Amino acid sequence: MYSVIILAAGIGSRMGLGYNKMLHSLKGQPVVVHTIKKFLKDINCGQLILVVNELEHQMMEQLLDKAQINDDRIELVSGGSERQYSVYHGLQVVREEVVLVHDGARPFVTSQMIAECVSLAQEEKAAIVAVPVKDTMKRVIDGVVVETPRRDEMYSVQTPQAAPTSVLKQAHLGARQHHFLGTDEASLIEKFTDTPVHIVKGSYTNIKLTTPEDLVLAEQLLHLES
Repeated sequence: MYSVIILAAGIGSRMGLGYNKMLHSLKGQPVVVHTIKKFLKDINCGQLILVVNELEHQMMEQLLDKAQINDDRIELVSGGSERQYSVYHGLQVVREEVVLVHDGARPFVTSQMIAECVSLAQEEKAAIVAVPVKDTMKRVIDGVVVETPRRDEMYSVQTPQAAPTSVLKQAHLGARQHHFLGTDEASLIEKFTDTPVHIVKGSYTNIKLTTPEDLVLAEQLLHLES
């Protein structure tokens, strides 16, 4: 069994909607509902922690009720000013020994990705879903290219990201003690623990809805799923 922390507290300013993109309707249901359902249908999901904006707490409860999602595995927690702080808040109520962290705006996660992440975490490893980059990558400083990393060593990281709960708590404690703000869960685990981080094969369709163009693609992907 595992707990999953789903992050739904972000503003999503790049989407330009004027409201939380998690509430945007895709095929008749909010983005976050599509994401939540992917985990609730998994019998190994023992707890789903939905991290929300404190001002949207009641709205999210109403949204779940309207979608007829009445599952006692769900627990709502208020988020923080940064992604990392939102994950930390979610961690405080995790009950299972394995925890996954997932973006609420990434509704195309598959059951295979989830299962492989959980399996690695049960082996005392950390796991991140990722895909090889397609383009040549350049490291740039002040507008000048300083390095061309080997493309076969570069991956684009997605979610979910998974770890033993004790390991992720240790990583967050280290980050708080050193005032370190990372970009994802793996960056904290890499810096503050000895736990190896393994790659789980992702998908180029496991997109995070970030810009208006993503919504067009999401509609097409949902059509293919149905």
